[in-house]
Amino acid sequence: MLRRREPVPFAFLAEADRFRSNVTPPPRERASVGRLAGRWLLGLTIVAGLVGSLVLGMPALSLDHPAPQSRASGGR
Repeated sequence: MLRRREPVPFAFLAEADRFRSNVTPPPRERASVGRLAGRWLLGLTIVAGLVGSLVLGMPALSLDHPAPQSRASGGR
C-alpha cells in the first residue's frame, strides 16, 4: 500500500534531522594571560569568601557555648 504524504506546515522541521551543515565554526582564540589571571583571581576570591564565611560562621553554629542571659528574663 502506498502512503500518501500530506503537506504539513513547517515540514522543514521534520527534515531538519537529515540536514548536515558543512559550515564549521571559527577556531577559538586562546585566552590572553590577563584574562586567565582574571579568571583565577575571581575563582580564588569566591573560594576565599566561602571559606571565610565558614570560618566566621562556625562559632555561631557550635552548641558548646552557654546561651547568653538577657536582662528581661532575669528576676529583680
